[in-house]
Amino acid sequence: MPDANQKLAAISASGKTIYDSLVQTPELLLTTGELEQTLRMKLSGLLLDQPIRTRSKVVKSAIARSLGYPVPRSFLKSKPRFPGQDFDVYVQKSDNLQIWNEELSPLRRYVLVRVNEDNKVETVKVINGVQLANLDTTGTLTSKYQATAINDVNQSRLVSKMDTPDLAAAIANPKTDYDRQLIPIEKVYEKLLALIGKTIPNAENDQERVRGWELHKLISDSLGIETPKDDGQIPDITEQLLEIKLQTSPTVDLGLISPGSADPVIAGGQTFRYADIRYAVVYGKVVEDKVRLDHVVLTNGADFFCYFKPLKGNVVNKKNQIRLPSGFFEDELSSE
Repeated sequence: MPDANQKLAAISASGKTIYDSLVQTPELLLTTGELEQTLRMKLSGLLLDQPIRTRSKVVKSAIARSLGYPVPRSFLKSKPRFPGQDFDVYVQKSDNLQIWNEELSPLRRYVLVRVNEDNKVETVKVINGVQLANLDTTGTLTSKYQATAINDVNQSRLVSKMDTPDLAAAIANPKTDYDRQLIPIEKVYEKLLALIGKTIPNAENDQERVRGWELHKLISDSLGIETPKDDGQIPDITEQLLEIKLQTSPTVDLGLISPGSADPVIAGGQTFRYADIRYAVVYGKVVEDKVRLDHVVLTNGADFFCYFKPLKGNVVNKKNQIRLPSGFFEDELSSE
């Protein structure tokens, strides 16, 4: 797989603009980590003391050059501003991020450019819509998608007997190392069945996150993944295109993305759809200080609503305001 510098050179040689789709050329798509690292290095020290409209053009021009794209004579009012690499840009002198007149997009990357008191770029952080929504402490950004099983869940179930055609084709005729590590959904199900009867700690503080991570590690181990990671990306277990939901109550929180979406998702440098993702919904029961794992329902996104039914949620506000946490820009580089 090409590294960031090779991708930048390939972008420059391709003749593509920031508006050109990379669906047919996913090898040109920078990962979040590559995008963040490149912009941190190339924008450092850039002076952004211009009036807001001029400043916007200056920073977007600098970003285009940094990524190997030609600078447009004028920037279109597209959503997002950089459609090819799927990201928007915000210059942040304060910790109050404001996103006006549009919903958070779970797929989109948000490039946050931090400037100091002298209006020079200090650093850059890249984060996706799902991660941004998780930073909202007011609960006003969105109620997210939710679902519940159509019938009572009293046994494990493989809803999708086969993967979606696109994913099945990638497994049957692997062209990359990522394709070669994928196993069919029925094999994933067999491995997940080994979890039934096992327990994970039922942490008292920050309960959902801690319990979710414990299940994540358990599932990773069952799938032979030695170094599990939790980077807030979707799907949770990239190696097997697997999203995990732990349920001790009937309502399944799906975040900002509805299963079955035809929107693209990048995993292992490959372009899939959210409909291709496998969803492992693991039902458990709290027993004293543990959660006992009782049933697992495995489905792909395309079949998700054959077994579950959607619940109505709130609409995202037109003005999204997020207070970025202390140390946000000092975090380590994104790994994806």
